[in-house]
Amino acid sequence: MQNVSRTSRPNFSSVRKQTGAAAIEFAAVFIIFFAVFYALVSYSLPLLMMQSFNAATTEAVRRAVAVSPRVAGYQGVVQTQASATVLSQLVWMPTALAFDQTNVTAVYDPASKLLTVSINYPVSKLANVLPPLVLPVIGQVPSLPTFLTAQASLQLGP
Repeated sequence: MQNVSRTSRPNFSSVRKQTGAAAIEFAAVFIIFFAVFYALVSYSLPLLMMQSFNAATTEAVRRAVAVSPRVAGYQGVVQTQASATVLSQLVWMPTALAFDQTNVTAVYDPASKLLTVSINYPVSKLANVLPPLVLPVIGQVPSLPTFLTAQASLQLGP
């Protein structure tokens, strides 16, 4: 006759030693996934704003072409038109971002007939909506320049 082996019971002592390992692994993986998710979200807003700033300045100089050079006070009219266009293009921005007229500059040089429209938005205003996160080894997320800047220029006359 053959020996019939008995089924052995599982070793519960090794299971008891592993009870905290899953929690530690979860914490490590969660921190990495959270950092990647936060970086994705925190870089998306400044990139969207930069695209909008570039589009708004380009539209402002494009619309300034429609102003007749024969109108009285041409320089002021062109600058006002450009600033108003930028503000109307960026009305979608929430008030928490604190974007206003002080961030827009429109300058017309009558000698060269060059209109330059620029936006200088301080990144410190972004902290109201999206506070920076400081991660060990990586540093501040998002790591942005001091100002988000966009500029467009166009020569209006021959």
